[in-house]
Amino acid sequence: MATPWLIAGLGNPGSKYERTRHNAGFWFIERLAERHHVSLKGEKKLHGLAVKARLGGHDAVLLMPETFMNDSGRSLRAATDFYRIPAERVIIAYDDLDLKPGTAKLKLGGGHGGHNGLRSAFSHLGTPEFWRLRIGIGHPGLAAQVTPWVLGRASADEQRAIVDSIERSLDVFPEFLAGRPGEAMKELHRSAPQ
Repeated sequence: MATPWLIAGLGNPGSKYERTRHNAGFWFIERLAERHHVSLKGEKKLHGLAVKARLGGHDAVLLMPETFMNDSGRSLRAATDFYRIPAERVIIAYDDLDLKPGTAKLKLGGGHGGHNGLRSAFSHLGTPEFWRLRIGIGHPGLAAQVTPWVLGRASADEQRAIVDSIERSLDVFPEFLAGRPGEAMKELHRSAPQ
């Protein structure tokens, strides 16, 4: 049997954080699950909500860590250990301050850019060499405003743009899972609003 993909979204659990920009990774997983008619449920051993699914003929485990953002890596590590998934078959969706709302980018490896969820993933997975789906949420302009910004709600226009970028990411996902990440990236990056 082929090794499944681990598709994880980062965010904070609980209704208090549900609609905050920092939960864009969770929104991606929720929409992916909806599109494939599967439901995530609590998995104690994985410290999160998870479901095994067939996505266009490919096995995958969808995961939303419930460990809070700064400790996301614990849940990711539990899932990669349990399902024996190597880092190169892990894709993590998360909010990115350096991209404007409406932009999403796929990439393999790289730094954490100060993102605490990624920092935790680096430390628990022992490598930065996993796939990322960066979902743009924009930057407030000042470093001191970053925390209230990511833990705040986007304006209606920004929210629409973020949701749109998630939908476009989902549209190219079958291409990615079929082993054509270059094509998926080209399509996604080309479709970004100018």
